[in-house]
Amino acid sequence: MRNRRPAAAGAVVAILGLLAGCSGAVAAQVAPYATDPVCASVVLAMPDSLGQGLPQRDTTAQATTAWGEPGAPIVLRCGVEPLGPTTEHCQKVETPGGPSIDWVTVENDDGSWTLTTYGRVPAVELHVPASVAAATDTSYVDQLGPAVAMTEKRRSCL
Repeated sequence: MRNRRPAAAGAVVAILGLLAGCSGAVAAQVAPYATDPVCASVVLAMPDSLGQGLPQRDTTAQATTAWGEPGAPIVLRCGVEPLGPTTEHCQKVETPGGPSIDWVTVENDDGSWTLTTYGRVPAVELHVPASVAAATDTSYVDQLGPAVAMTEKRRSCL
């Protein structure tokens, strides 16, 4: 009879290695409608990086992705509650050679920004932490246009 300990030890090492690889994932909250099949397509079509120095990161929740440093990531969630009519700032962002996307932009009390698509289902939300908002502009938002355009457009900013 052969000794099975080396095989078992190898399996444990492999599992621990996988878990260690997950430790670099950005914690994210799943959105209420994240199971919408369109969200999978949207997230898979996101760019590998945003601007300079903002590489894409793995996340811990379905229908999410992130960019930048793990301690202060830009987090995108697909499947958030669609916005109704609002008095918040709504801005049309043109994508070079592609679609335009309407975003409602809100500066939060902590200096972070939340951008939510307007008139699109499923809705997409982008959270930009205060430290990133202070250090960079949000010109990279146009890079999200081709992926976000996979959602259904129902309304536009005025």
